[in-house]
Amino acid sequence: MIDSHCHLDFSAFDEDRLQVIEACGKANIQRIIIPGVSASQWPALISLCQSQSMLEFALGIHPYFIEMAEDEHLVQLQQLLCKHQDDVVAVGEIGLDFHLADNGLHQKQQHFFDCQLSVASEFKLPVILHQRQSHNEIIRMLKGHQFAYGGVLHAFSGSYQQAKTYVDMGFKLGIGGTITYPRGSKTRDVVKRLSLQHIVLETDAPDMPLHGRQGQRNSPLNLPEIAQQIALITNTSIQQVAAITDNNVASLFGLTMN
Repeated sequence: MIDSHCHLDFSAFDEDRLQVIEACGKANIQRIIIPGVSASQWPALISLCQSQSMLEFALGIHPYFIEMAEDEHLVQLQQLLCKHQDDVVAVGEIGLDFHLADNGLHQKQQHFFDCQLSVASEFKLPVILHQRQSHNEIIRMLKGHQFAYGGVLHAFSGSYQQAKTYVDMGFKLGIGGTITYPRGSKTRDVVKRLSLQHIVLETDAPDMPLHGRQGQRNSPLNLPEIAQQIALITNTSIQQVAAITDNNVASLFGLTMN
């Protein structure tokens, strides 16, 4: 199984990161993709992933950290993508979050999203997208760029029509703990109606804990439970869910599987 979105570099894992990685290996979670969120975090992220063979990294500026973002960070991003072009799998986590207070930052979010889409196109890399209350603007900007390298819409919880729009543009949908909640019926319906070829597994650990574990640290070790939920929703086996979603991640991000 592959966790296509996990922030294993966050401080929540500082006490036991290596133990979690070891436990994932024993649980047949063979690959974990860690998205970047800010320029200050990129060097440590790259170092961590270079030290552990099961970890892969993406680099990007997350809308949560947009207030501290500067245009020079876009230059740094290009430099790092060039330096690590054989290892970096995507530009991300990038996107728009209009749930956050504006204070003039929504326009800045759009500027950095626009620029990072251009960088991704320049390096022919897929993107890992974050969105909240911003589907229409993200779709408009992707179409405006004629973005051709696909990616993952992380933590998808939208409608079937929105899902189809992203799928038609070459995107996979990241499905995580949302489907374990009673309120996740809309997402479960999307999973049921879509082919597994359009879905990737994710935990978003340490965030997005599964239902019943609110307030606890999420972990990539919970990935099999998410796969089991998808198997139940799609009336298939967890082995088939793992095989298809693994192949989706590997083909999208250019990973060689063992």
